[in-house]
Amino acid sequence: MKIGISTASLFPEKHTEEAARIIKSLGAEVAEVFFSTFYEYRPEFSKALAPLIEGLKVNSVHTVPLNFEGNFFNPTRRVRGDGFYWLDQLARSAKLLGCENYTFHGFMRAGKSNDDMRFIGERIAEAHSFAAGYGVNLCLENTAYYAFNRPSFFKEVRKYCPDLYGVFDLKQARRSGYPWQMYVAEMSGAIAYVHISDMDENGKMCLPGKGIYDFSEIFKRLKGAGFDGNVLIETYRGDYGGFDELKKSMDFLKEIEYKL
Repeated sequence: MKIGISTASLFPEKHTEEAARIIKSLGAEVAEVFFSTFYEYRPEFSKALAPLIEGLKVNSVHTVPLNFEGNFFNPTRRVRGDGFYWLDQLARSAKLLGCENYTFHGFMRAGKSNDDMRFIGERIAEAHSFAAGYGVNLCLENTAYYAFNRPSFFKEVRKYCPDLYGVFDLKQARRSGYPWQMYVAEMSGAIAYVHISDMDENGKMCLPGKGIYDFSEIFKRLKGAGFDGNVLIETYRGDYGGFDELKKSMDFLKEIEYKL
């Protein structure tokens, strides 16, 4: 297990290439690259980015899901084709960065809905298979306002896509209203990597080590679920001050992991 940082934590103050270089300068061994625009989805961008961050392992790439991920779940094949066009671009970009994982949200939820699990499962399996053709693992993240917004969903989808892995996101579990432990149990044996953050006594998100979460317990629970992947700090830019605070938080998590 390695502790790293997502470039999303520096967005929108820093462009992706600047954020990645700052994360490298903080001594991180691993990072997630959050592509924030269609411009950045293109392989040309990653080809230019790769030499700037040489030595920094890119664990995963992440995009703005509203941009195109919902297309995969459209009943019209032509509309779904637009989703595959951008997934093709992103898979090629991931490989240029030496990255093997793509963080996937899927469709956005608007209120309560009855899921057609066969259709959803087959669409995720189709996207997963497409990405696998490039050697990229499409990983479904638990998110409060997108597809995987409740425990049980992941196991239902895996009936149609048995090779699917998940991304555990602590803040999204909190926002969903379900205990985070339920998501860890739901994805047990299939957690690819983790997005981590903290929360202060007033319920505001903050960097790990600045809030109320017991990360020794979280790490123990993850290890008990068979997890041995990377943990990435993912907060918002307004949740901390200087970039040195990111390093302190990263070192805080490293110490906990080392003691375990």
